[in-house]
Amino acid sequence: MRLPSLTRASLERHLPILEWSKTYDKDTLTSDVVAAVIVTIMLIPQSLAYALLAGLPAEMGLYASILPLVAYAIFGTSRALAVGPVAVVSLMTAAAVGNLALQGTAEYAAAAITLAFISGVILLVLGIFRLGFLANFLSHPVIAGFITASGVLIATSQLKHIFGIDAHGHNLVEIVTSLFENQHLTNPITLFIGLTTTAFLFWVRKGLKPLLLGFGLKPRLADILAKAGPVAAVVVTTLVTWIFGLAGHGVKIVGEVPMGLPPLTLPSFDGEIWSSLFVSALLISIIGFVESVSVAQTLAAKKRQRITPDQELVGLGASNIAAAVSGGYPVTGGFARSVVNFDAGAETPAAGAFTAVGILFAALLLTPLLFFLPKATLAATIIVAVLSLVDFSILSRTWKYSKVDFAAVAATIFLTLGFGVEIGVSTGVALSVLLFLYKTSRPHVAEVGLVPGTQHFRNILRHDVQTNPNVVTLRIDESLYFANARFLEDYVYDRVACDEPIKHVVLQCSAVNEIDMSALESLEAINHRLHDAGIKLHMSEVKGPVMDRLKRSHFLEEMTGEVFLSQYDALVALTRPDLAGDIAHEDKNAAE
Repeated sequence: MRLPSLTRASLERHLPILEWSKTYDKDTLTSDVVAAVIVTIMLIPQSLAYALLAGLPAEMGLYASILPLVAYAIFGTSRALAVGPVAVVSLMTAAAVGNLALQGTAEYAAAAITLAFISGVILLVLGIFRLGFLANFLSHPVIAGFITASGVLIATSQLKHIFGIDAHGHNLVEIVTSLFENQHLTNPITLFIGLTTTAFLFWVRKGLKPLLLGFGLKPRLADILAKAGPVAAVVVTTLVTWIFGLAGHGVKIVGEVPMGLPPLTLPSFDGEIWSSLFVSALLISIIGFVESVSVAQTLAAKKRQRITPDQELVGLGASNIAAAVSGGYPVTGGFARSVVNFDAGAETPAAGAFTAVGILFAALLLTPLLFFLPKATLAATIIVAVLSLVDFSILSRTWKYSKVDFAAVAATIFLTLGFGVEIGVSTGVALSVLLFLYKTSRPHVAEVGLVPGTQHFRNILRHDVQTNPNVVTLRIDESLYFANARFLEDYVYDRVACDEPIKHVVLQCSAVNEIDMSALESLEAINHRLHDAGIKLHMSEVKGPVMDRLKRSHFLEEMTGEVFLSQYDALVALTRPDLAGDIAHEDKNAAE
């Protein structure tokens, strides 16, 4: 009788929709539909704008906002995460695909679809094999630096649409140089539309809701109307362009957007294309996953809910594969729209599915109305959205807190701005790993003594403690592995190389969760060298799993000293030899 329940639990783990749908009711439906309406209003202009940023036809932004949302509703664990095109991933898509084909060609769009598929496969594989922990190796300050630099790059790249000129480049220097060289070709009408729309959208973000509340509107209605600011900008500028025939005066417009259902598409399986796109897809997958999980965990904590990172990998992987088979490009969870989805009252991932219905409705019926939409309006939408990501205060915060973190963040920002997004994100990933290795390769080791009147031990440099000249106790505040094993050796040798009558060295291992083979060999070397110097090596407070592994080796048999259950026991035994045998015997029995 237990098999069905186990099967049900397994299915719910892999298909979260089965878990939250059990309690789905009318009130939840109402909340999800209201949230979907608000997010749909926000997502329509964003989808078009981010497709423009990626160098893709506008309709691909809509296509990437339909099936991926449905896929995430089935496989995702966050109740509020809104999946779709985002600025950073769109920029990374443009950088990756731009190396293979010319923008605006069929090959360019096909490469973007293939990029989404490869990214989806990578995320699925990581999720199936429960490798979500790999994202923990990415330093959050480094990611913040990369996103800040990307925001600057994105905003700068859109200035060409604001000025109505042609400008190209993969980094800040190239883009600014190109803008300066072509600034004499600025279209005054386009510039007016771009600046006016940008100013309006900035005002909408802060000033429209209070104004509407002042007119007596209810908070929920005022919030919906405020979120509809970009839609209002799209409608007004499109009408103005159509009525006054501004396209004939050099104002660049979106043009024809195909009307209908998303097409059924297949990625390319050409080995050369896959090898060219794989690294970019891997970087997009990592950055997208980190951004999504950060947002999902933040929103889940507000309602005391939980997400499952490994299942999030599956949900995002399914979303990207869904984008690839429906004419879209890489997607991930967006910060701004997820917060809007949460604030609008979304209760379950079904809100995303209802949003997909709204986007589908727009793709079926509204696309002909977008013909005269100025590209300057979409550029303004992007600029206003991404500037909220720019946070140069990360530099001052890391400078005050950690010079090492500051160096990593500064390098990431500089390389992203100076050499392009792919080099920037690659450097950020490499710096995150190197930063981890550097910090753990020099673990904090403190010599400790007994706090008078207690059984507690503290750093002799920070506290007034009791010590014994014959006993040196070193507390190791890090797991021991290949990168820091030699550091511990050198530290111990330097400490005992003195004139003090040292007879015992005790390694307090209360913070040691792992000892790998390299560290074990270092411990053996320490033991032999101390023995040659007439000093015994002891260990205390060794955790069970670590002790289990040590017992599989010959180290404990060869160790000249004992393993004590507590550091206090070690001090008592080593300073009162008459008790040493009894305490060691008791500790051995306790460990077993």
